[in-house]
Amino acid sequence: MMMRKMSKIKLNKKYKSLFTSNSRFFICTGGRGSAKSFSVSYWSALMLLFETGHTVLFSRYTMTSAHISIIPEFVSKIELMGQIDNFEVTKDSIICKTTGSKMIFRGIKSSSGDQTANLKSLAGVTTWILDEAEELLDESIFDTIQLSVRNNNRQNRIILIMNPASKVHWIYKRFFEGEGIPPGTNDIIGDTTYIHTTYKDNEKNLPKSFINDIEKIAIKNPAKFNHLILGGWLDVAEGVIFSNWEFGEFDTDLEYGYGLDFGYSPDPTAMAKIAIDKDKKIIYLHEEIYQTEMLVSDLITSIKPITQNKVVIADNSANRLITELSREGVNVLPCVKGAGSIEEGIKLMMDYKIIITPSSTNLVKEMNNYIWSNKKAGAPIDMYNHIIDGIRYYCSHILKVGNSPLISF
Repeated sequence: MMMRKMSKIKLNKKYKSLFTSNSRFFICTGGRGSAKSFSVSYWSALMLLFETGHTVLFSRYTMTSAHISIIPEFVSKIELMGQIDNFEVTKDSIICKTTGSKMIFRGIKSSSGDQTANLKSLAGVTTWILDEAEELLDESIFDTIQLSVRNNNRQNRIILIMNPASKVHWIYKRFFEGEGIPPGTNDIIGDTTYIHTTYKDNEKNLPKSFINDIEKIAIKNPAKFNHLILGGWLDVAEGVIFSNWEFGEFDTDLEYGYGLDFGYSPDPTAMAKIAIDKDKKIIYLHEEIYQTEMLVSDLITSIKPITQNKVVIADNSANRLITELSREGVNVLPCVKGAGSIEEGIKLMMDYKIIITPSSTNLVKEMNNYIWSNKKAGAPIDMYNHIIDGIRYYCSHILKVGNSPLISF
């Protein structure tokens, strides 16, 4: 088969190291409009799939319906190159007909848990691309997968694409703080290539309306501009309500229960598993449910096997849902709300050390973004609080009333 001549696409010179570096690790950071995902996906399609002997694993922490959400993006890059006839596209892979190299698409977290073992067992992977890498909070999962990338016939690459999160993230601690590398670095250091871009590196490809909008953000909210647009790492000690938490394992020896906040769309239904060690002043948290557009039947199907008669303290503003769950045998109780209940619940939680399991992605995102609207008045913002509200309901019930999670009413 004769290959048609490729159309040339000009990438920012900062991405030249993707083609030239012999590094194992590539850390691609940047803010909105920086073209980091576009550049890596174009490079992987151009550079890797047109070479023989490559199997590229493309992952996100959660990836549903790759043929709808991800693969069309890669197909568009191939079309830009004028090479679509040279590829076979399936629901979960893209295969180059001329070389046999392929890209397979997999999520790390499935509906039944993580599928690390399945990813580890994939044969012949030469390159692992982890998009939205900030969503992967468990470093051990990262190492389990990346250590399985060991093909002797081709350069092995681990490529992380991310919008920088907070400085408590293991990626920051491992690749930046731990190596003495300043954020925003563009360099090859040891076995790691650092690439950082912003919208300014891609300005000619962005609409004027987008530029105008982010320039307004720069004036009105410099902190947001630095993080969201310039890709700066967040210092979570500034303005965040809960700084008293760290990653750790859930203490399964303690009695536990659940906190549930109802939602539908755009707000999710969110539920956490919670254990409280009153003697050691520690709260253990694990995210169980965080999902939009859950129907009552979905809610019952999801919650009933998880809770198994443990007490669930739920948002009292949805009495119909509480009644439905109770009829299905869920041991659910309405929370108690009133004047000052939010501030009081927050204070109760702030008096404890909080341990969060590494897989609790959405809970960590809320913890890193839940700030005071008016600290003096004890009023937090009404955002990033869905699963936190459920936790607060449960902690207020147990710590204020002194109930045991084994008691039902």
